[in-house]
Amino acid sequence: MKIGLEIHVQLPTRSKMFCSCPTTGADRPNQHICPGCMGMPGTRPALNKAAVEIGIRLAKLLNCTVPDVIWFSRKIYFYPDLCNHYQITQYETPIGAKGVYYLGKKPIRITRAHLEEDPGSMKKSGDTALIDYNRSGMPLVEIVTEPDIATPAEAREFLTALLKDIRHVVDLPDDGERSIRVDCNISMGSERCEVKNVSGLKNVERALTFEAVRQTKVLKAGGRITRETRHYDEERRVTTGARKKEYESDYAYIGEPNLGIFYVKNIADTIVAKESPQNMAARLDREFGIGERIAKQIVNTSVRLAELFEHIAKKTDSQCAVKWVTGPISSGWKAVEADIDSKKDAIIETVVLFRDGKINDIECSKRLKALISGDDPDSIEKQSADLDVIIRKAIAENPSVIGDYRKNDKAANRIIGAVMRETGSTYSSSDIVEATKRILDEMIT
Repeated sequence: MKIGLEIHVQLPTRSKMFCSCPTTGADRPNQHICPGCMGMPGTRPALNKAAVEIGIRLAKLLNCTVPDVIWFSRKIYFYPDLCNHYQITQYETPIGAKGVYYLGKKPIRITRAHLEEDPGSMKKSGDTALIDYNRSGMPLVEIVTEPDIATPAEAREFLTALLKDIRHVVDLPDDGERSIRVDCNISMGSERCEVKNVSGLKNVERALTFEAVRQTKVLKAGGRITRETRHYDEERRVTTGARKKEYESDYAYIGEPNLGIFYVKNIADTIVAKESPQNMAARLDREFGIGERIAKQIVNTSVRLAELFEHIAKKTDSQCAVKWVTGPISSGWKAVEADIDSKKDAIIETVVLFRDGKINDIECSKRLKALISGDDPDSIEKQSADLDVIIRKAIAENPSVIGDYRKNDKAANRIIGAVMRETGSTYSSSDIVEATKRILDEMIT
């Protein structure tokens, strides 16, 4: 099985790729359109510089080579939602080429990343097709991988990691207005099929899984796979044939005469790509020796939490930082993230006091929870005391857990589950886990 993906990412610019129409805020069809993005005679495109800068950031994220000079081409095909009957895109000079993205330690080769405009969107209603051109001219980067992905599950894992990195590196909001669509290419033999415009990570995995089973059945029956474009039906979870797959020569690319040549070397030299979450997790593991799983857990919670971890680890040590960052700080992160700049120093100082032996772990936990929640420390202490009583009662009702815990610490899950059922959402799960293990550790020593 060979899988390659073409990922289309709408860029977070304020205006469209080649005109000044806004990219967000439309509350009705065909609200944000103009003669330019409608392809009216006499109009000329003007390149959005911000889109080029974002494209370069993405190319650097993907470890691509960025050319000194770029230009655009017309990709000619006829479809109702394409105003000009051609799409302005990059062909000969993509914004990035010959890159690689690491999924863990596995390299996924990147063929190219190129800038282009989005067509409009078409909605069918019975025998009628309605076209909304608000999307026409939206700036896109299309990322094309080599067929290095081995399974549908790995495709989903790759997209999850990549999209998290993209959102962080180019500040792409996850607000529902920006569109990310994937064309899935899959081959179970010598010929491939393409499933177009799949939205959603689950749907990508489902479409590829269905297509793998379909192609396998055809080959086992002695048939041949026809190179074609297919659509994914989300409701029925099947792919259906759409049209014969085009080849590059079918698009009759020609240079876009109204845009000319753009020298981007100076722009590329001044852009320093932000560290991606995946690279950050790898660096934390490498520099602090905390293990890949813990590093990913911290970074996936929040990049800002990972930055706080670094500050604490440098002031104390890595294991002390892991203890408190993955414990009470992480469990209360949603409440404190927006205000972390004003509380960061106090949080670090509290952990330093624990490391220096000036406060014990119970006092440290109480102070951190008070800092994070803004509650009075005495009320935090009372809540902790009440939780301890509940846990000790659960252990008294299940005394065999003490001996079992001495042999296997997973036995604590029996008490943790019982306490969670009794208390509902009164206490955070991390608080219950932490307190249960602390009490059990006291009982077996």
